[in-house]
Amino acid sequence: MSDLAIDGGKPQRTKPFPPRQPFGQEEVDLATQAIRSQSLFGMGGKMVGELERRFAELYGAKRAVTSTSGTAAIHVAVAGVDPEPGDEFITCPITDAGSIVGMLYQNAIPIFADIDDTYNMDPSDVEAKITPRTKAILLVHLFGNPCDMDRMLDIARRHKLDIIEDCAQTHMTEYKGRFVGTFGRVGCFSLQQSKHMTCGDGGVTVTSDEALGLRMSMFRDKGWARDPAAGARGYHFLGLNYRMTELHAAVALAQMDKVADVVGKRNELGDLLSESIRDVPGVVPAPVTSGGKHTYWLYPLRVTGPPAKRFAEALEAEGVPCWVGYTGDPIYLCMQALAGKVTFGRSGHPLDGCHGGRKIEYARGMCPRAEKLLGELVILTIHEGLARGDVLDMAAAVRKVGEALSARA
Repeated sequence: MSDLAIDGGKPQRTKPFPPRQPFGQEEVDLATQAIRSQSLFGMGGKMVGELERRFAELYGAKRAVTSTSGTAAIHVAVAGVDPEPGDEFITCPITDAGSIVGMLYQNAIPIFADIDDTYNMDPSDVEAKITPRTKAILLVHLFGNPCDMDRMLDIARRHKLDIIEDCAQTHMTEYKGRFVGTFGRVGCFSLQQSKHMTCGDGGVTVTSDEALGLRMSMFRDKGWARDPAAGARGYHFLGLNYRMTELHAAVALAQMDKVADVVGKRNELGDLLSESIRDVPGVVPAPVTSGGKHTYWLYPLRVTGPPAKRFAEALEAEGVPCWVGYTGDPIYLCMQALAGKVTFGRSGHPLDGCHGGRKIEYARGMCPRAEKLLGELVILTIHEGLARGDVLDMAAAVRKVGEALSARA
């Protein structure tokens, strides 16, 4: 067995992995066209309108609403279903703050369901967390792996709940032959730099509920209907300015022509990595939900033998970039708006029990499986610019480290 590089041996990989380069001449051409139009304002703009039309068509939705970020896309959805203050949204403990802030700004209470072996929300725990104040299930398709939508839809139907799908990490990701984002009442997508399709930052929310689509479109535009027939300007409810610009839409339109190939390549490379390390001692490849197709926004490697930090340090020394734990702690511990109730002044609102909502203490032990998993994850990056040989080098390094550390245990 080769000596580990961390102990002075030769690294498995001695040259850098190629960086992701998502943009090309197509983006330059459309961005230039947008700038030469002399108007980058998106409302009524050619680029934003075309992006919304094409995105809705891709997902078979009646309406797509663009916005400034994936966080905004989720806030648009939460505001669209219009919770009463104190209503509850059951959601995932392993996620970005962007999944949560829209709930807090709409005076709703995040309730966390623990994960199962797919690393997504456990449907049984979702059902166990339902109360009379539950408004919706905001599920997260984590890392590119779809949730068990059959069970989630059954729970939502029986309890008369909305489902909002956070698809920030799962563009064109299939569950039983159908794209996630189309199962619930609303699907939310991110166009942030690291996502399968990107314009640097941006968001899209899709729905086939026409009334909901109109409300979401108005919410991202300060509650303005922009109806010329209505006469004087009117702001119909409290909204925000989350409008996308023509420049962002131009880049995203070019990305629309690439996203299917990006997703297909990531699926191929991620599956190759999983197959290549399936028998490595002390590690568990990325899980794939039954009936689902993983698109590997990130690659979550679970380390069950040595400490994850030790494994990651050894893997880095072998020339494979990685990091430990994804978010480190679940969102209810690492987001001080939840753990410390640092929200609006010193009020702790809406987590202060006002409006009849529950006063929740977000503390360690709330989702023990999620907490345990995050301590065991080593995150690898797979992207469409890698070759099969690059991924096989990753696999060889994982095998080298796994076998060496397991032999020393």
